[in-house]
Amino acid sequence: MPQSVKNNAEERMEKAIVSLKRDLSTLRAGRATPSLLDRIQLDYYGAPTPLNQLANINTPDSRTLLIQPWDKSSLADIERAIQKSDLGLTPANDGTTIRLSIPALTEERRLDLVKTTKKFGEDAKIAIRNIRRDANDDIKKMEKTDISEDESRRHQDDVQKSTDKFIAEVEKVLAAKEKEIMEV
Repeated sequence: MPQSVKNNAEERMEKAIVSLKRDLSTLRAGRATPSLLDRIQLDYYGAPTPLNQLANINTPDSRTLLIQPWDKSSLADIERAIQKSDLGLTPANDGTTIRLSIPALTEERRLDLVKTTKKFGEDAKIAIRNIRRDANDDIKKMEKTDISEDESRRHQDDVQKSTDKFIAEVEKVLAAKEKEIMEV
C-alpha cells in the first residue's frame, strides 16, 4: 500500500513538471513559436474555442507568426482576440491571413520575463511540496494500522527523495528557460 502512495505522488509530481513546461512555453522569449497563442480563445459560434483549433499557425521565420484560419469569416474575431490578449502583439490582417511580428525584447522586458519564469517555478515547487505533504500524511495514517514506524520512516524518506528529484528538475527547466530569455 505505501508503494501505491509513492507511485501516485510521483505521477502527480510529474504532472506538475508538465504543467510548468506548458506554462513556460506560452511566455514570449523573443522567438516566434506557435505555442505563444495556446492560451488565446475566441467565441466561435457561441462556444469558446482555442485559436489553434480554428487556424493553421506557422512560423515562416524566427520573428513572425502566420495565422491562416480555415474559416475566413473568423479572421476579424481572431484579430480581436489577439489584440485583447496579454501578449502585447499587434496583428496585421491582409484579408486571408494574420501576421504577428515578434519584436526583439528589451533588457527590462527580459528581466520581467525572468521574474515571471521564477514565479511559475515557485508555483510548481509549491505544488510538489503539497504532493509530498499529502503522501506523507497518507503514509502516517497507514502507520497506525498497516505498517511499522520504521517502515513508515523509510517510505517517507523515499517520498522526500522523489521530491528532491522533481525540485531539481524544476530548477533545470527554469535555468533552460532563463537562458533562452536572456539570449540576445
